[in-house]
Parts: sequence; C-alpha cells; structure tokens
Amino acid sequence: MRWFQLLAASALPFLALAAKKPSGDRFNDNRSKALSSGAALKLDDQSYAQLTKAPRDYAVAVLLTALETRFGCTLCREFQPEWELLAKSWVKGDKNAQSRLLFGTLDFVDGKNTFQSLMLQTAPILLYFHPTVGPNAKADAQPVKFEFTQGPQTAEQIHQWISRQVPADVPKPAISRPINWLKIISVTTAILGVVTLFAVAAPYLVPVLQNRNLWAAFSLIAVLLFTSGHMFNHIRKVPYVSGDGKGGISYFAGGFSNQFGLESQIVAAMYGVLSFATISLALKVPRIKDARAQQFAVFLWSGVLLCMYSFLLSVFRMKNGGYTFWLPPF
Repeated sequence: MRWFQLLAASALPFLALAAKKPSGDRFNDNRSKALSSGAALKLDDQSYAQLTKAPRDYAVAVLLTALETRFGCTLCREFQPEWELLAKSWVKGDKNAQSRLLFGTLDFVDGKNTFQSLMLQTAPILLYFHPTVGPNAKADAQPVKFEFTQGPQTAEQIHQWISRQVPADVPKPAISRPINWLKIISVTTAILGVVTLFAVAAPYLVPVLQNRNLWAAFSLIAVLLFTSGHMFNHIRKVPYVSGDGKGGISYFAGGFSNQFGLESQIVAAMYGVLSFATISLALKVPRIKDARAQQFAVFLWSGVLLCMYSFLLSVFRMKNGGYTFWLPPF
C-alpha cells in the first residue's frame, strides 16, 4: 500500500504536465488562459509574435502600453482599467467564442524588441489583427491601428471601434461595468445631507426667501446691470477706459454703439441713485410725521432727481453731439 502511494505521488507531476500540455490550437489555448485569468493576456516579445503570426484563423486586439511610472505615460495608466474591463466583458460575454477574438496587453518593459520593430515612439497604441485564413480573412495582413489622439478613451468607445472591425454577423458582447457602490453611497449620503440641512434650516431660510425687500433689491441690481450695458461689455470685450489723446482718460466712448467698462458702471450708479431717490419719494417721505422734515426730504430728493437726471442727459450729449435735450444745471 505504501509503495502504491509513493508511485501515485511520483506520477502526479507528470500527470499535471500532461493536463497542461498545449493542444496545438493557438486560439483555444490562449482563450483558456484568458478565461482563467479573467482579463487580457499578458504578453512579451515571444508570446506576441506567437499570437499574431500568420496563418491565423482568429482576430487579436493588442494594447501596446507603458505602465511603469518612470515612463510618465499617464494616459496608459488611465486607460488600463478600461481596457481590462473591455477584455473581461468580451471574453465572458462571448461564451461560445463566436467572435474568435483574443485580447492581449504588451507592456514596454516586456516587449522592447516589438516596440522597436514597429518603430513606436508613443503609447498607448491599439492594434487589431484580422484573421488571415478562414471565412473572415482579410487580404491585408497589416494590423489596423488605433491611436489615442483624442485623449483618454472609455471602454465603450473602444468597444465601438472594435465592433466595426468584427464581422457584422458576429455577436458583440456589451460592456458590463461593476456596480460602483462608493459612488452610490456618496450620492445617497449627499442627498440625505442636503435634505436634512434644508429640513433643519427651513424655519430660518423660508422667511428670508419670502422677503419682498430682498427680492426687490436683487431685481433692482439685475435691472441696473443689464440696462447699463453689462452684457454688451462681455460680448464686445470692450476696454475698461481709454486715453483722450491729450494725456488724460476718457470715461465715455463717443457714439451710442460704443462704450467703456467704467462708463457702464457710472451709468449704473446714476440709474441707482435715480431709483433710490424715486423710491424714497414714493415710500419713505410720506411716512415722515414731522412736517418740516418731510418738506426738507421732498426738496432734497427732488433736487437729487433733478441734478442726476440733468447729468444723465449731459452724458448723452457727450456720446452724441446731435442729442438736443438738456436740463439745468448741467
């Protein structure tokens, strides 16, 4: 019995080697490796040449990349998870291997000779090798190249590109992204936090938001900004001020179709003073109980209206000499 156990133990390595012995079918052998690893095949110079050599009755998509930090290829490291996701989704989705497509990754560290033979100066580069024999064979044995000139790509974008290379009657497994629990938890927590904050602060915020004076102030500021030409300044990119040709500064541009940035601010300030004076005469002055104080306020705000409106008309005359209206004292 003991001799039988020793014989069986000594035969196990040979049995394992026999089980792992390649079948000679390159597609099935490499597909078995891809299924066991659950990702794209990790290649080197030798395995790359073996996988892509003709004749070939299958297709190969190989990503040539440089993942080590010393090479400084940020795009390579950003795209690698997307590439692994695409390879994993395709291999698992194509259970019957109807597309006869293999995915591989060749890092620069493992494939320097290949990079040199292809004369590649940048990474990443995606190569798609069409079959050279069989019903889907292509006459041109050269691989189709995808260069990442548009920046980082998603697995879905590369999936679309590979789908255009695969025959139309062949199934194209969809991308199966894992559930991002961290994002779901973060968004849920943020929403609950906002709802809780609003519920707690509502008794204090609602009265403020319902305050008519606050909305009136915001509305008045917006009206003053847009009537004074604020949007015109942003659209035309006008200068803030300009020289008058005599060593001084010109605050107002000539013509009604031109203006300076400071000019619009001055006009907004004049409109603001006129608005405040009008509101005071209409709302504040009638509430003054002292007759003399009320009379003084009427003369004061009326004088402010007269002077400011007179100055506004004079500004119109500065912008266009043909403007005929004026009002004392300006």
